[in-house]
Amino acid sequence: MQALWYASRSSGLVALLLLTGTMLLGITGVVRFAAPGWPRFVLAQLHRNLSLITLAFLAVHVSTAVIDPYAGIRWIDTVVPFASSYRTFWLGLGVVAIELLIALVVSSLLRTRIGLRTWRAAHWASYACWPVAVVHGLGIGGQDIRTPWVLGLTVGCVVLVAGGLFWRVLAAPAAEAGRAEVIRR
Repeated sequence: MQALWYASRSSGLVALLLLTGTMLLGITGVVRFAAPGWPRFVLAQLHRNLSLITLAFLAVHVSTAVIDPYAGIRWIDTVVPFASSYRTFWLGLGVVAIELLIALVVSSLLRTRIGLRTWRAAHWASYACWPVAVVHGLGIGGQDIRTPWVLGLTVGCVVLVAGGLFWRVLAAPAAEAGRAEVIRR
């Protein structure tokens, strides 16, 4: 049974790393970042694939948490936020984060059918999904979050995303000006 506990915790941490990478790649796409050897379409595909891999790790994370009898998490608790008797608030935040991520992935898969404007509006949920997932991990992590490497990993993710968001705020006006220039031509 301890193997399930380790699988749940480790897959949750890997999902945090992957979600952080997905968030950072999304930010680079917004500011139209491109580098020699890394054109924007490569970054976009990497962003998409990383988000799908994140979902796979989240599936392992959720499944092992439910199968592990320690917490008594039911399958219904994984889809109805704040319904679990186990750490109700913290688990509920995890459910909200996963549902936001699923909405992001589904809207991306339907991007050509729902239109760019609707897709962009749905993608604003990413700015809620990531911090809710981080707070879920901090709150439900128990003793794990107190270990230096787990805390360092979490703080590192927060610093990276905060830096990426800061860069986005600084780079967004230039990216918007470039898009406006292309439209005028």
